[in-house]
Amino acid sequence: MRVLIIGASKGIGLETTRQALDAGHHVRALARSAAGMALSDPNLEKVRGDALKSQDVEAALIGVDVVIQTLGVGLGDLFRPVHLFSDATRVLIAAMRTQGVKRLICVTGLGAGDSLASISCLQRLPFQIVFGRAYDDKSLQERLIKESELDWTIVPPGVLTSGPRTGRYKILSEASQWRNGIISRSDVAEFLVRQIEDQTHVRQTPVLVS
Repeated sequence: MRVLIIGASKGIGLETTRQALDAGHHVRALARSAAGMALSDPNLEKVRGDALKSQDVEAALIGVDVVIQTLGVGLGDLFRPVHLFSDATRVLIAAMRTQGVKRLICVTGLGAGDSLASISCLQRLPFQIVFGRAYDDKSLQERLIKESELDWTIVPPGVLTSGPRTGRYKILSEASQWRNGIISRSDVAEFLVRQIEDQTHVRQTPVLVS
C-alpha cells in the first residue's frame, strides 16, 4: 500500500514509518524536519512540508491509499493554547476530500473525546491542569474526524513509554472496556501498521494499553 505518514520525523510517527517499511509498504513521510530523518529505504519518500498548509498536504496525498496522522506538541506547548491537532485535521480532511483519499488512521490519546470518562476522578484534575489544553484540542480533532465521510480509525493510546515492541497489548474496542494504562510507542506503531490493510476497526476508537 502507499501510505502517507504525517508527523513522521519522531516519536510514534518515526516508529510507524520504520515498521511500515519493514512490512513492505511504500511510505511518504511528511514533516517539517523530514530531511533529517535517520532512515533510508528505497520505498521511503521524505517530504518536507507543513501539516497546516493545504498545498503541502494536498501534494503529499497524490497517489496515496492510506493516511496515518501522528501529530504531537512539545512540553512547552502544553501551557499555551493548542490548536495544532484540530487545525491540521481540518486541512487534512479537506485535502483528502479533494484528492479522493478515504482511509485515515489518527493517533490521539486516552483522555480525548469520550475516553476522558475512563480516567479516574483522582487523576482527572492533574491531567486537566497539565494536558487539558492539548486534549481539549484533540477532542475537537476527534469530533472533526467522526463528522467526516472518511473511513477513519481513531487510536487513543494510554501513557506512552519508550519500551520495546512486544506485540502483547490490549485492544479495547468497546467504551465499557476503556481504562488507563501504559503502552510503548513501538507497540502503538505496530497496531497502526496493521490498520493499513485491516478494516476491522473502521469507524471505531480502540484504546491501546499493555
